[in-house]
Amino acid sequence: MTSMYDTRLERNEANHAPLTPLSFLERAAEVYPERLAIIHGDLRQTWGQTYARCRQLASSLQQHGIGKNDTVAVMLPNTPPMVEAHFGVPMAGAVLNALNTRLDPETIAFMLDHGEAKALIVDPEFAGVVAKALQLRQSATPLLLIDVEDAIYGEASERLGILTYEQLLAQGRADFEWVLPGDEWDAIALNYTSGTTGNPKGVVYHHRGAAVNATSNVLEWDMPKFAVYLWTLPMFHCNGWCFPWTVALRAGVNVCLRRVEAQAIFNAIKTHGVTHYCGAPIVHSLLVNAPAAMKEGMQNLAQGGVKCMVAGAAPPASMIEGMEQMGFDLTHVYGLTEVYGPVTVCAKQESWNGLDVGERARLNARQGVRYHLQRAARVINAETMEPVPEDGETMGEIMLRGNIAMKGYLKNPTATDEAFRGGWFHTGDLAVQYPDGYIKIKDRSKDIIISGGENISSIEVEDVLYRHPAVLAAAVVAKPDAKWGETPCAFVEIKPGAAVTAEDIVAHCKKHLAGFKVPRAVVFGDLPKTSTGKIQKFELRKLAGSADAIDV
Repeated sequence: MTSMYDTRLERNEANHAPLTPLSFLERAAEVYPERLAIIHGDLRQTWGQTYARCRQLASSLQQHGIGKNDTVAVMLPNTPPMVEAHFGVPMAGAVLNALNTRLDPETIAFMLDHGEAKALIVDPEFAGVVAKALQLRQSATPLLLIDVEDAIYGEASERLGILTYEQLLAQGRADFEWVLPGDEWDAIALNYTSGTTGNPKGVVYHHRGAAVNATSNVLEWDMPKFAVYLWTLPMFHCNGWCFPWTVALRAGVNVCLRRVEAQAIFNAIKTHGVTHYCGAPIVHSLLVNAPAAMKEGMQNLAQGGVKCMVAGAAPPASMIEGMEQMGFDLTHVYGLTEVYGPVTVCAKQESWNGLDVGERARLNARQGVRYHLQRAARVINAETMEPVPEDGETMGEIMLRGNIAMKGYLKNPTATDEAFRGGWFHTGDLAVQYPDGYIKIKDRSKDIIISGGENISSIEVEDVLYRHPAVLAAAVVAKPDAKWGETPCAFVEIKPGAAVTAEDIVAHCKKHLAGFKVPRAVVFGDLPKTSTGKIQKFELRKLAGSADAIDV
């Protein structure tokens, strides 16, 4: 029976519009056209100018036959064309595929073919690797190649296309009449997972999810209008955790940064009054462990509040303390490519303020609670699909559902069905949930070490390693063992100038861990990391078999 609340009360253009982050740029330009939008070297670009350039990009792409559901790939660092691509490409109806700039030619070739890219915009720094990738492509479909010019970098090793980026924009109309997506479920971006086993999977984002997560970023951070955001996080990584769209929502300032270096970050904070930035733990550690001279004056400059987001490994006490000493406020978030970047946050409680740094680190190490506009984040028994008790002890898998989740994996219905089995997105992360609802990861399902029948959480051991004052970075993987099946093997990167032995590390771990959890092998050296600073455990697993054991 039709309800009176449904009779002649249809959805129409006057009362309904698809959610899309493209509207954020439109409003920023309408309301604050003269406010600064982008800083890059000597460049100062307003929101009015940025909107016009994004419309030109969309217009020109359409003139070249690129439209609805066509893929436009970009191989760009954190520069103005990357910011503009996040709006101009979907304004043309196309789908943005931001490629990881640290990938090898073979993987780039695979992504260009798998995503059926129709155009590729290339920064001069990556012309060489892209040229090799183009030779490896299997597809015969021609690519519109566009070369970006950037005075900060200099000349490209070679030109790939017949057009420069500025020439492409010059072909377009600054008053181009772009239209909202016909459905907020339309694809806006394509991102590839890391592909640690087999080919990477293509994660498809929709306009609704991009808008919702960008809005949640504002809510979680209480991000004010005109915030000054420093691009330390690569925009190719989950579309910069949706922050290109978040900054537009607040009519803020994008401070572009080609390379993540401590001196450049401190200079940007001092020069431009940076208020927010994001990064993997390695980025924050870079600042904490920078020479004192670099950090001079930070405490005073940061009185207005430099807010930082960290994702990946939980922030250890030394990092929290070091950030606080600089006057920086660190927020811990958790997420994956499949959920647009951050999807839970360790929301701080006022009652934590009076606790010592060790206890605050313990509380802040948790992955926390769902983002504002996410429907649910629970720890669930993967076999029964029932939530585990919220006792902080019973392990299950973190599962998510709601507004912040991908459409699915491109051309991979089997993987999509498995990821969404039972009406939840399965993260693969094993965790517990506390009585206050906060989630804490115990391990990836593949990273649990089973020693003599006992489960050992590699994250628990890593947390202890990070407490050692000489440790800069640490990772623990399973090492084959004839007696126990496998035992923990610790890979440790020490701070510059520090001196520590394997025996010191083992003795430190014995103070905080049960005997069977203590690493039986310690290997020193630089840890292999992804371009976003995540430690590549799959590489360490290859090395673990040859690691020298230490009797404990």
